[in-house]
Amino acid sequence: MQQRTFGKLGDISALTLGGGGTGQVWGPTTRAEAIATVQEAWAAGITFFDVAPSYGRGEAEVVLGEAFGGRLPAGVRVSTKCAVGNRAASEVLPLLERSLDESLARLQLDRVDLFFLHNQIVPDARADQIPGTPHRLFVEAVRPAFEQLVARGRIGAWGITGIGVPTTIIATLNEDPAPAAVQVVANLLDSPGAMQRYDEPPRPRAIIAVAHRRGIGVMGIRAVQAGALTDAFDREVPGDHPDRLDYQRSAPFRALAHRYALSMAGVATVVLGVKNRTELRECMMAETRGVLDPERMTRIDAAVGRA
Repeated sequence: MQQRTFGKLGDISALTLGGGGTGQVWGPTTRAEAIATVQEAWAAGITFFDVAPSYGRGEAEVVLGEAFGGRLPAGVRVSTKCAVGNRAASEVLPLLERSLDESLARLQLDRVDLFFLHNQIVPDARADQIPGTPHRLFVEAVRPAFEQLVARGRIGAWGITGIGVPTTIIATLNEDPAPAAVQVVANLLDSPGAMQRYDEPPRPRAIIAVAHRRGIGVMGIRAVQAGALTDAFDREVPGDHPDRLDYQRSAPFRALAHRYALSMAGVATVVLGVKNRTELRECMMAETRGVLDPERMTRIDAAVGRA
C-alpha cells in the first residue's frame, strides 16, 4: 500500500477505510463481516480509519472498537466526527465533548487522531436557508473549541467537511488557525450529488488546491459518488435524483472511479465506503494498479465535459 504525505500530519495509506459501509449506511452487512473487513484492511496496509456517530448510530465506531479491542496497531490512526449545526455559541464545546466521550467509549480509545466537524460551513447570510454551521459561529466557537480539545490532549488535530459553499470553505481554509485536514469530494464528475445544497458550482479542485498550498491534509471522499460510479446502486434511487443523473453520465468510466480519485493532484488519501471484504478487495485492486497517466485523465475529463 502506497504511503502519502497527509499535510502536516505525516504519512498515511493512500486508501482510508471509511465507516459508512461498516456502519451500514451503504446497504446491509453484519457486524462480524464489518469487523473482518476492518481487520483485513489493516492487514492489507490501510493505516487510517474514518468513522462517525451518524454511521449506523454509532455502529461503525463499535465495529472499529471491537476489531482492534481498544489497542490500535502501531501506525494506525483514527478519526471521528461531530455535527454542530447552528446553535448558541455556549453550547458548542459541551456538545463536542459529549459527542467525543460517546465516540471514544464505542471506539474503546482514550483519544482520536482527528476530530472533524461533520456538517457544512455556510455563509452567515444564508444560515437560515442552508443546513450547517454559520461561518461566524465556526470562528467564534467551533474552532476555539477544537483548539481547546487539542491543547488538552483529547484529540490530536481537527478538520472540517469541505462539501459546503465553496467560497466559504475556501475562506475558512485560508484563515488561521487552519484545520489539519479537510474532506473534499474527489471523483471524476466533481459532483457532490444530492449533498449540493447551494447555487454556485461545487469547485472541489479549487478547494483541494487551496488546502494543498496551505499544508492541509486532503481526504478524498465520494470517489464513487454515493454509488453513481459503481456498477449498480445498492439502494432505491429515483430516476430524477442527482445521483441517478450522475450514474447515467458516468457510464463509460465506472471501473476507473477509485483509480481516478487516487490520481487527483493534492489528494493524500481516498476514503472507501465499503461494507464487506469483497468490496474492499475490489478497491484494493484499484490501488494496486496505480494512478492513471495524465493523458488518460485528460481524455476522461473531456469525455465528461469538464476539460
